[in-house]
Amino acid sequence: MKAKFFASLLIISAFCLTIFGQTQAKSDSKTVNVKMPAVQFFPLSELKEGMRGTARTVFRGSAPEEFQVEILGIVPGAVGPKQDMIVGRISGGSADRTSVFAGMSGSPVYINGKLVGAISYSFPFSKEPICGITPIAQMLDIFEQKQNLKIKAKEPRAFSFAELASTDWKPNFPIGTVAVSNSILANTSANSPLNQVAGQSFQPIATPISFSGFSQETLNRFAPQLVSVGLFPVSAVGGAARISPLKVADEATLQGGASVSMQLTRGDYSLAASGTVTMRDADKIYAFGHPFLSLGTSDLPMSESSVVTVIPSVANSFKLAVPSAMVGTMTQDRATGVFGKLGQSPKMIPVKINLETSRNGQETLSFEVVKDEFLTPLLLNMTVYNSIVANERGLGDSMIELKGEIKLKNQQTVKLERRFTGMQASQIAASSVAVPVNALLDSRFDNVEITEINLNLSSSDGSKTAILERIALDRTEVKAGETFEVQAFVRTDTGKVFSQKIPVQIPSDTPSGKLLVTVADGGSLQYASASRQFVPKDLKELVKTINEIRKNDRLYVQTYRVTNGAVIGASELPNLPPSMLATLNNDRTAGGFKPTLLTVLTEQELAPAEFIVSGQQVLTIEVTR
Repeated sequence: MKAKFFASLLIISAFCLTIFGQTQAKSDSKTVNVKMPAVQFFPLSELKEGMRGTARTVFRGSAPEEFQVEILGIVPGAVGPKQDMIVGRISGGSADRTSVFAGMSGSPVYINGKLVGAISYSFPFSKEPICGITPIAQMLDIFEQKQNLKIKAKEPRAFSFAELASTDWKPNFPIGTVAVSNSILANTSANSPLNQVAGQSFQPIATPISFSGFSQETLNRFAPQLVSVGLFPVSAVGGAARISPLKVADEATLQGGASVSMQLTRGDYSLAASGTVTMRDADKIYAFGHPFLSLGTSDLPMSESSVVTVIPSVANSFKLAVPSAMVGTMTQDRATGVFGKLGQSPKMIPVKINLETSRNGQETLSFEVVKDEFLTPLLLNMTVYNSIVANERGLGDSMIELKGEIKLKNQQTVKLERRFTGMQASQIAASSVAVPVNALLDSRFDNVEITEINLNLSSSDGSKTAILERIALDRTEVKAGETFEVQAFVRTDTGKVFSQKIPVQIPSDTPSGKLLVTVADGGSLQYASASRQFVPKDLKELVKTINEIRKNDRLYVQTYRVTNGAVIGASELPNLPPSMLATLNNDRTAGGFKPTLLTVLTEQELAPAEFIVSGQQVLTIEVTR
């Protein structure tokens, strides 16, 4: 009997351990499966003037605090067509000290325990804490409509060679409500006529963005661009946001009133925009109550955050928030707020910068940036610029050498190799990274996936430039298949003259006649090229063309002749037979190609010299058989 009893006990114990193991395994999963109490909504139709309720937001730490809200009325169509706004006045608790502040966007408002909406708008310079509240029904409706949105395939856009070779990148954000309203307030002066309307209409509450790892010079330089799209730069607080794995959400994660951050960069550089959660429904997060950046479909890291404090200000109070663990992804950025999902990881772009300073110092920076058509180039521009100016002189001439690569999934790597000199070398070097990234993400090809960006930067003091003063040939005639020599003379900015001999071989099938020999920097040759713009047929062609763009910091030697040819797309077709030209250029068709009278026979790129050489010189040589 005892044996049977112990056997039964062992079976029961094994069964209990199995159940416990299964339960433990489920609890370790990153899938959010927490049963949340159903949130009840207060109907907009039942809302009356004079009703009082409560709101929740974080003033310090991570625990939301309550304050009072008095309903003043409803303004139909204030946000947009069929998008009403509730007007309220806040009071009580910490709100008496801060009034409406940047970072309060999304704070939930309740009446009789039922959710009314999100505090999301304010009157700039208002003498009373008046706020605009986005009804919760409008937040839910727009996101439910967008969940199954089918995105139509886009046609690739046209690229100019000047654009791909440019080192002058500027952000091209879509103009939306946030951008317009905040730019009005940011650019007003004491005598501006805009002051007549500034502060007389509801504006989206600004989104504070905190920085870590950035110098004050970088913040000053890029603050106008951030303000123009509705971001409110605040002082850097805390350390950089480390790159950590996704945290498993629990029943306390991002509840209504909690502080939430959208991390634009993580690692040695940290940029995080902060707002407030309006509602959590299982793994769904609703926040802000107004657009973040009007990105539409997005893929931004969504993190918990703690508030250091709220800084009261006559102009614009704001909260200082520090992002902590990433818990999900912001997937939608629409007119009535942002929408995110817990337990879902965004696709970030790893970036590594190796910097060699003019003092032979070595610095390595590793971070991640979000993948977004508008944000990624701006963030790269900021981080590369900061990497240079934080370690080098801010004034005076310098030379920056950039070598790097942009790795793409299932595509050839984009190679970066440029040098820049002068007083603006740092900002030009930073833009030269943003230009190809912007071209790739803005190409409209669906299969663009940047997997990694690696940059090597070296800096030295002083400007090293030279001008191509003249060229000379060792003969006036050359036979087809033979080699002649070009001698280039360059004069530096100090007056010294250097020369370089360059052998050039003529193709053996070159017919007799005159050839033009040009020695020029890459920019001058690109400008004189017959190819001006093209529409890439696929991503492979775009990447190939970016890699073949001539560089401005070195010389090229080119031989060409007068002949009949054409430019189709990104390709130059030289010396075409008359029958083909007649087919392309007939009375029944027009366009699709560009005729050219100059056909390039040979081109060689010279190795970078100690100086950045610019200029162009042309001579003629006779080819004989």
